[in-house]
Amino acid sequence: MRVVIAEDNALLREGLVLLLTSAGHQVAAVAGSGPEILPALREHRPDIAVLDVRMPPDFRDEGLRAALAARSELPDLPLLVLSQYVEHAYATELLGGGAAGIGYLLKDRVGRVGEFLDALERVAAGGTALDPEVVSQLLTRRKNSPLDSLTPREREVLELMAAGHDNTTIAATLVVTERAVSKHIGNVFQKLGLPPTDSGHRRVLAVLAYLENA
Repeated sequence: MRVVIAEDNALLREGLVLLLTSAGHQVAAVAGSGPEILPALREHRPDIAVLDVRMPPDFRDEGLRAALAARSELPDLPLLVLSQYVEHAYATELLGGGAAGIGYLLKDRVGRVGEFLDALERVAAGGTALDPEVVSQLLTRRKNSPLDSLTPREREVLELMAAGHDNTTIAATLVVTERAVSKHIGNVFQKLGLPPTDSGHRRVLAVLAYLENA
């Protein structure tokens, strides 16, 4: 797939280029500052963009603002956003409105090559990929909510489901049967008042919508 990378750290940027090209992907362009991002996306129309949240010149939210502008102008463009820390406001804004083809990973996840490439391909295919730490912090931010009624196992299933994993992957991760996973998911949807669905992507969006408004 063709990728545009926006990252100001030269070492990480070159590392991403090497990682992606070694995996058989084509890096169409790289951007080192916020103002460079949107023109690069317009020109190259990549299959996915990998964007840092904080970019020059102000190192605040240039990458995020470029991502949101890109989603408005190029609504079908998948975006994988990288951040040094879990920034709740940024995550909520990016994930708002039932977005598809969206990922939010902590930069540490890039070092786990298999996980990063899996997330990249999942987002490029229109799915979602949330860093487990992002999901965990979103889950724990809300107090006195139906989330408190979940069992520890149901919470584990919810975190994996919100991260974009399918039943097979969840079962393998938790070393349980897919039937058990389906049962836990049913309990989660019932306790959170969410409509059940067989679509993996729709159920992730339902969970994200809940997390935003819980």
